[in-house]
Amino acid sequence: MTEKASAEPRLEESHGTSCGFVALIGAPNAGKSTLLNQLVGSKISIVTHKVQTTRARIRAIALEGSAQIIFVDTPGIFAPKRKLDEEMVQAAWAGALEADATVLLIDARDGLNDENNSIIAGLQKNGVKAMLALNKIDLVPVENLLKLSADLNEKFEFSNTFMISALKGHGVADLRKALGLLMPAGPWLYPEDQIADISLRLLASEITREKLYLRLHDELPYASTVETETWTEKKDGSVRIEQVIFVERDSQKKIVLGKGGQTIKKIGQAAREDISESIGQKVHLFLFVKVREKWTNDPERLRMMGL
Repeated sequence: MTEKASAEPRLEESHGTSCGFVALIGAPNAGKSTLLNQLVGSKISIVTHKVQTTRARIRAIALEGSAQIIFVDTPGIFAPKRKLDEEMVQAAWAGALEADATVLLIDARDGLNDENNSIIAGLQKNGVKAMLALNKIDLVPVENLLKLSADLNEKFEFSNTFMISALKGHGVADLRKALGLLMPAGPWLYPEDQIADISLRLLASEITREKLYLRLHDELPYASTVETETWTEKKDGSVRIEQVIFVERDSQKKIVLGKGGQTIKKIGQAAREDISESIGQKVHLFLFVKVREKWTNDPERLRMMGL
């Protein structure tokens, strides 16, 4: 990214289309997945109240005029404690280093805390230019926002600063427009009607993982993942999907199953409805729970997750 959004639009200069990549980075729970869904206008990335729910980098596609913007929703950047954490943080920085533009999203309520200071230091160390987006502005007094913006821009030379509410959509259109102007001239990489570069199997797994987190709240630690093992198209136009929820201990398996299997039944019902709506087909979803010890430190499992 070599220009500020206030520069003359490249689209007019190139008299054609433009296309590029934008990395959304920030601390866990800054609101990156919510912002991504808002930018694209559709649910692409899972959103829960739990931090660090984004694991693999998911590409979502939005159009802004003649520009095609490919957003990379990166995992939150935090201090890693295990192999999974390390791979997630590396994936986040890789997204920023490879992108044509980077947006640092900060929860305005957090301000310049240790996590955000660490990310800014990482931007400086890696020579990454970035825009700043202060999120959840509806929850912070205006005078506090102005001071935070000034403090952040004194600490790092952001090309632009945006005040947004990812949840309500305030300021998101302005951010998308500015990013569209920064995309390099060139042909679009995806069809006009495609909004994500994600397989249906992975999308289905992510939807079930979201329902798992939403249902169990703090009962289940992060040592759980979902894999779509079979996807069978049926003659009547429906699809049969078999998924496995992997946990690390038998005690976690019991939590997921619930008394009499009621918990996993409700998770399956919620996931089936969302998957069906997302793919436009009737879905027959079958969930199984298996114990796979220390999967969070297994390189093969992390590779399958795209990390």
